[in-house]
Amino acid sequence: MARKGAAEVRSQTRKGLEGEERRILAPYAAKASESHGRVHREPEHPYRTCFQRDRDRIIHSTAFRRLEYKTQVFVIHEGDYYRTRLTHTLEVSQIAGTVARALRLNGDLVEVIALAHDLGHGPFGHSGEDALRAIMEGHGGFDHNLQALRIVDHLEERYPSFPGLNLTWEVRQGLNKHRVPLAGAPHRGMENLSLEAQVVDVADEIAYDNHDIDDGITSGLIREEALEAFDLWRRVRREVTRTFPGIGPEQRKYQVIRRLIDLQVTDLIQESLRRIRGHRIQRPADALAVPERIIDFSRRMKRLRAPIKKFLNGELYHHYKVVRMADKAHRFLTALFEAYLNKPEQLPNTTRRRLAHEEPHRVICDYMAGMTDRYALDDYKKLFLPFEPMGSSSI
Repeated sequence: MARKGAAEVRSQTRKGLEGEERRILAPYAAKASESHGRVHREPEHPYRTCFQRDRDRIIHSTAFRRLEYKTQVFVIHEGDYYRTRLTHTLEVSQIAGTVARALRLNGDLVEVIALAHDLGHGPFGHSGEDALRAIMEGHGGFDHNLQALRIVDHLEERYPSFPGLNLTWEVRQGLNKHRVPLAGAPHRGMENLSLEAQVVDVADEIAYDNHDIDDGITSGLIREEALEAFDLWRRVRREVTRTFPGIGPEQRKYQVIRRLIDLQVTDLIQESLRRIRGHRIQRPADALAVPERIIDFSRRMKRLRAPIKKFLNGELYHHYKVVRMADKAHRFLTALFEAYLNKPEQLPNTTRRRLAHEEPHRVICDYMAGMTDRYALDDYKKLFLPFEPMGSSSI
């Protein structure tokens, strides 16, 4: 009995966890013990793998906490029940985790990429990104994926020995998506993302499509009846109505969206397995060398999803109320940026100190991309409304 107890204790060490990965995960899954490491060398943790450690660093970061008050589609003050970047991130992590387990991929790596994938979004959703992209044209541009990488590599200040969070190459590669050369990259000529990063990419798409339908119906900006025009929605709704006759509209909506997600996740798993076998993926490097996506929907599911995505684009994202809100956000951020650029003394001390050795547009962009919706609105009031108290800024 004592011998068995000692073995159980050993299995909970990092070495034991890495051994479990090698035993349980597929040959093509990323393994913590085979990570390409960090830019800045650190001793390994005795009870966590490198990917588990990265996950914990993301959860404890300032940028992750701010996701609670950043917009998904609706600005934060529109209602407490709409999804924020944080709730969306958790939903992506849940969907991606299901897919990773079914494909025997590294769930820890999938989780940390999912938790970090939206860190670079600024306030006010897509309109905020559009505003920052327009402002930064000619000054290095703005892209929320690269901003997430910038946050974890440089902007988070937690450790005296290095800037950023010093995450593993595999996590940083999943955030980078080949937009810039990556420091510490071990491979050249690799066309694709890891299978784990691809899982997060598609899980993100599943989450925002289906949950934007949910929020769109709740807000009244789209009508459930309008979705009857689409085969996928109509089939699932009829199945729910047949299974639960007399069900109320709120429960029916939840059950339909729940089953839509399940159908898409199931299709994704089955098609991805087929592609893994078809491309004879045996090692993580094999997936990186394939120029097309391996984790993907079947052609049939893509065909069923396409008209719903088109509907959301026209009826929700370009609804006049959403457009008005987005245009207002664009004006807020543009005016704020110009005010800071023209008079940088209005910036907080920690941000202003960076101006001595960094390009002003990038410094201000970093500051504003870190803002929550509420913080940006408050800063706008302080700078432009004559009777608003100035208060203090500490972002």
